[in-house]
Amino acid sequence: MHDARDGIDHALLIPDLDLGRLRSCSHHAPHDFYGWHAVEGGSVIRTRQLGATAVEVLIHGEEMAATPVGDDIWVLGLPDIYAPDYRLRITWPEADPVIVADPYHFLPTLGSLDMHLIAEGRHERLWDVLGANVHSYETALGTVEGTAFAVWAPNAEGVAVVGDFCGWNPNQYPMRSLGSSGVWEIFIPGLLAGTTYKFAIQTKEGHRRDKADPMAKATQAPPETTSVVVDSRYDWTDGDWIRSRSERNILTEPMSIYEVHLGSWKIGKGYKELTTELVDYVAEQGYTHVEFMPVAEHPFGGSWGYQVSGYYAPTARWGSPDELRALIEAFHNRGIGVIVDWVPAHFPKDDWALARFDGPALYEHADWRRGEQKDWGTYVFDFGRNEVRNFLVANALYWIEEFHIDGLRVDAVASMLYLDYSREEGEWLPNEYGGRENLDAVQFLQEMNATVHRAHPGVLTIAEESTSWPGVTAPTDHGGLGFSLKWNMGWMNDTLEYFKLDPVHREYHHNAITFSMIYQYSEHYVLPFSHDEVVHGKGSLWGRMPGDDWNKAAGLRALFGYMFSHPGKKLMFMGQEFGQTGEWNEAFSIDWSNLEGWGSEFHRGIQQLVKDLHWTYRAIPALHSQDSEQSGFQWIKGDDASRNLLAYVRWGNDGSAVLAVVNLSGATHNDYTLGSPRGGRWELVLNTDDAKYAGAGNDLPHTVSTNGGGWDGFEDSLTLTVPANSVQWYRWVG
Repeated sequence: MHDARDGIDHALLIPDLDLGRLRSCSHHAPHDFYGWHAVEGGSVIRTRQLGATAVEVLIHGEEMAATPVGDDIWVLGLPDIYAPDYRLRITWPEADPVIVADPYHFLPTLGSLDMHLIAEGRHERLWDVLGANVHSYETALGTVEGTAFAVWAPNAEGVAVVGDFCGWNPNQYPMRSLGSSGVWEIFIPGLLAGTTYKFAIQTKEGHRRDKADPMAKATQAPPETTSVVVDSRYDWTDGDWIRSRSERNILTEPMSIYEVHLGSWKIGKGYKELTTELVDYVAEQGYTHVEFMPVAEHPFGGSWGYQVSGYYAPTARWGSPDELRALIEAFHNRGIGVIVDWVPAHFPKDDWALARFDGPALYEHADWRRGEQKDWGTYVFDFGRNEVRNFLVANALYWIEEFHIDGLRVDAVASMLYLDYSREEGEWLPNEYGGRENLDAVQFLQEMNATVHRAHPGVLTIAEESTSWPGVTAPTDHGGLGFSLKWNMGWMNDTLEYFKLDPVHREYHHNAITFSMIYQYSEHYVLPFSHDEVVHGKGSLWGRMPGDDWNKAAGLRALFGYMFSHPGKKLMFMGQEFGQTGEWNEAFSIDWSNLEGWGSEFHRGIQQLVKDLHWTYRAIPALHSQDSEQSGFQWIKGDDASRNLLAYVRWGNDGSAVLAVVNLSGATHNDYTLGSPRGGRWELVLNTDDAKYAGAGNDLPHTVSTNGGGWDGFEDSLTLTVPANSVQWYRWVG
């Protein structure tokens, strides 16, 4: 049988052993054979062009025909002893010839420092060197534009870039392994922004696995799973906001967060439309911050983004990466901070994504007792591996630096901290000291927080952590985890359990509404009424309030009045601000119809109250400036369980004072006497029972003065009318 290699100088050919590995896409160094190479007596150019009918080399101002030697490989012998610049002219059947630069003619796009930092887990701009990055090179024959591809796959036998541009054939663009780093790399001329691609990974077991790029900056919209090359050159206009951010102290400033699932605030609205509609709404309502439920790409919409497949790619469901940038910028230009939910705890098992990326466990821990979260059907990151830790820490920095976000709310922290989280006996491995603490995860969280706060002062990290783990918001140099804030899940649970009770039963559960102040100063807290409280059969906050519509509305108004006067930053999920009646479903818009038609006066009233709460809360330092200082809160009446009544003063760092009177009973208390820590006049600044909120509209005096007689251990006292199921705020005016 005739061999196409017959009669060709042996020095120009690829050795049989290497050729066999190239055929099976399992060669670690295709650049050693493709491209220009010196050989005895000169040099050779080899190129593999699948299905080509002719290949010519444009070199030294000439067109020289290459010779096919089988396996779609073409060779050209040259007398040159130094690598010249050249181009390839390739002809395929029924197509005009194309002229391209040779991918195998370029040096690696990663340097030795990059690979050292990756191995150490310290590359803080990992996205600049891994994934797909558009590059241009100036060469003797002109500018070459293309994309540098690089991927970490240390267990792979071979890796190739595949896509429509090569018929998804891995033989066209095999990548080279960069030594012990585990990184594979290639620069492909002519592939620019918009190119769709994956990495074809040949495992040691001989299987080909086409994987989405873990570092992809964009993807096709699900259910498609391919990665997309992007080249953002976004021109930001929020420089003043970013510069001022580092000077802020969130512990002394007002902070009220509107939590949003971008896809269902209004169904059909994407990043572009939300840039005006959502931004205007959040600004008018008075929120200081917005929090996006996860926007990183995820395969299943019903996960709400909490099972991530593309950590560096904003989901394409709602628009392009630059449209998301424009949305964030629009918030900044209205003085509103942007927090993004971030999910470093676990990832889904989809075969085309991170799971068993290059054959065996790579991003996940190899032992199922540490590497799987069975309740969620997901894999758990191997936090002890340098490269995995680097992938996640760099990802936190990526969202801050590339999308200008102002905070990361870190999901499911408790699941990371405890090795036995949601596991039965025999389903978890103790740490090296025999304990249940995941020491690798602790180190990761400390590193992430310390790195973010060092690199970007003023950027917040917020823990969703539901246990009593000590020092969640303590600095890392004091042994803490280093978060800026922690969700107060205990307050949320106790408060909602109390409020769902009929008022006649509340006196027996008074401790539930006062207990939060026992531990209030152990951490820096956010008070959350999040999406988790309005899903999975929990119904809505409206539905939890006892009684008829009148009483439900009054209950919600009292709940929010209590929340906004309690120490801690605030968070409300979309729809709660107008008392949405139904449970949230990501497949539908929040129920804006509650604001129209019969009964809508209650919902419009709640919405107006929440707006007034925000602007009053922001205007009076007493309500926010000493959230984390014990001197910022003083009980006036905490033990009147029989009347379901609380009274306390919030003190500001400027000397301002607000008295909150909270009546959670079904009866109005007339001529109710309270101690007063200051003599003089107190001005009514907010009443949740006001008629403008669809309340009873009791005629309360605009100002009240102290009586001069002692009460509750204070030298002065006040006598008030306290309407049923309501909250009043009084500001001391002297």
